[in-house]
Amino acid sequence: MYKYPNFQNLNFLLFSTDFLISQFLNFSISQMQDIQQFIAKAETLIEAMPYIADFKAETIVVKLGGSVMDNATTLRSIMEDVAFMRVAGMLPIVVHGGGKAISRALKDAGVGTEFVQGLRVTDAASIKIVERVIKNEVNVEVVEMLRSFGIGAEPLHGDAIFLSEKKTGKDPATGAALDWGFVGAPVFADTGPVREMLSRRVVPVVCPLGRAINGDLHNINADTAAAALAKALKARKLAFISDVPGLLENPSDPNTLINTLKAADAPGLMARGVVGGGMLPKIQSCLDALDAGVRKVHLVDGRMPHSLLLEIFTNKGVGTEIVK
Repeated sequence: MYKYPNFQNLNFLLFSTDFLISQFLNFSISQMQDIQQFIAKAETLIEAMPYIADFKAETIVVKLGGSVMDNATTLRSIMEDVAFMRVAGMLPIVVHGGGKAISRALKDAGVGTEFVQGLRVTDAASIKIVERVIKNEVNVEVVEMLRSFGIGAEPLHGDAIFLSEKKTGKDPATGAALDWGFVGAPVFADTGPVREMLSRRVVPVVCPLGRAINGDLHNINADTAAAALAKALKARKLAFISDVPGLLENPSDPNTLINTLKAADAPGLMARGVVGGGMLPKIQSCLDALDAGVRKVHLVDGRMPHSLLLEIFTNKGVGTEIVK
């Protein structure tokens, strides 16, 4: 006798077949997407390969701005880039500021803050707070974060390597003498302790303090300290990490980024007011470093994930490079 098909089983079979096909297709598409992502990562590594080979065993000074230090996510991203550089055979050195942390500590202590030509005026009460915060808080945080990536990192307090003198200057408008208090300018950088750390595959983490011949402790602008150390070491590169895209023709418009700046063009930008405030000592430090033999200086936006690697190890970069 003819048997009618079991439609319940047939429906189950059709459902099962459709389900298996859809799973296969989804797996294939997902697998292909993963493969494309791996290919993209491989292409990035291939692009970086000549840079990694070229910079192996080269010294690169990385200066962290106070704004970078104030954001744990941003700081971690930059420190991960520094760790990558160390693992890839480069010799990174970190110099950090501590502007916002210092400002908060001064405010908590009831001590006022004044800036003149982009530099913090530091009196006798302030310098003690600056030393405590920058050595015992900011420096410690950076060292511990680098160590979390499995690389060696050690503190190197600036007053152990920088001989400084009291900073002096004149008001360009009135000619009156300017006094920043216990603010110094480095006149000599002892590279011995730095090289000793590098020889042990350790990343030195330097805070910007200096010691005068008379024993006074000086607060040194971190940009100036980084440039002085890069000059003394004849570093291959000097990178300034901050919270701006780089040097902007119009500071209020990020689309006016200057990708490459020749040192000879910098005075014109200063005269036109394009470079001013806190950017003024930074650019002057860049020019000094180039004059001393540093091959290239970079201004990098630390808010962009892995911006340091993108600037140094890709063809286009993401910030401003300053060259002779």
